[in-house]
Amino acid sequence: MPGCFTWIKADPMGIRIVPADAWIDPARPVARALVTHGHADHARGGHGQTVATAETLAIMGVRYGVAEGALSAPYHEPISIGGGVLATFLPAGHVLGSAQILLEHAGERVIVTGDYKRSSDPTCQPFAVTSCDLFITEATFGLPVFRHPPIGTEITKLLDARASNPDRCVLVGAYALGKAQRIIAELRAAGWHEPIYLHGAMEPMCRLYESLGIPLGDLRSIAGVPKTELAGAIVICPPSALTDRWSRRLPDPLTAMASGWMGVRQRVRQRGVELPLVISDHADWNELTTTIADVNPAETWITHGREDALLRWCELHQRKARALALTGYDDEDD
Repeated sequence: MPGCFTWIKADPMGIRIVPADAWIDPARPVARALVTHGHADHARGGHGQTVATAETLAIMGVRYGVAEGALSAPYHEPISIGGGVLATFLPAGHVLGSAQILLEHAGERVIVTGDYKRSSDPTCQPFAVTSCDLFITEATFGLPVFRHPPIGTEITKLLDARASNPDRCVLVGAYALGKAQRIIAELRAAGWHEPIYLHGAMEPMCRLYESLGIPLGDLRSIAGVPKTELAGAIVICPPSALTDRWSRRLPDPLTAMASGWMGVRQRVRQRGVELPLVISDHADWNELTTTIADVNPAETWITHGREDALLRWCELHQRKARALALTGYDDEDD
């Protein structure tokens, strides 16, 4: 009878699919891994077999050299992973190629979300609401205080800051996978068609996105560009480069950072940025609670984040839930 879920085990190193002898986003190499997306806290090399979307496999190829033993999983197409278990990869809306994984076995349906968001993103497919018996959700921003503004508001702030400081460049710290490409695509959608300059660490992933069909417009390496040509420009770099010696070659950079954590004043002070941009690739409180209500599972498991508040919300809404104790999932770069 649905509701037992004895074939799914929550282990500190990941979610184990017992009858298939497989893991989802395991923290160490295993014989068979189903990978939700390409960020380093979910994806790694060394597995005997890696099952993921074609885009995630391409990302892992660039980042971790994953090539042998890879099995591409198209969205919405069930695949047998052994032990009578079917796995279907569904769009998660987090980054390019990101997926929720629907597992079906013994009459039960389990969804493991990985990381996800419900807000629009021109660089990846939107989250697909799918019914299930057990919903295993992230909770990175699982506190009521986290309510992210529309990304258009933050892009307007960025462009207004550039217009108000024509002799400076705007240096935007953004995670190299997902966040950087989303910001670039949103800038283009807002009408910014001038060249956008890239720190060298940002180039490989941006070029990969373009090769996978995501247009990003005129992107240029910042290497060798005279300082005088960068006044009024927008430059994208890793967050670590905002205060690095590298930034001193730029014309009085106005430092910005794009992260869901930029809504927390202490984080803004710690980073020392002038222009905090609250842009997140994770679901905020409203998206988390709305998603649980939309999916309407018999039971919810909550992991890698602020589990307690979301657990309490479930209790108040008469929803069966429990918090998991998974390790190794990092939210610092959102």
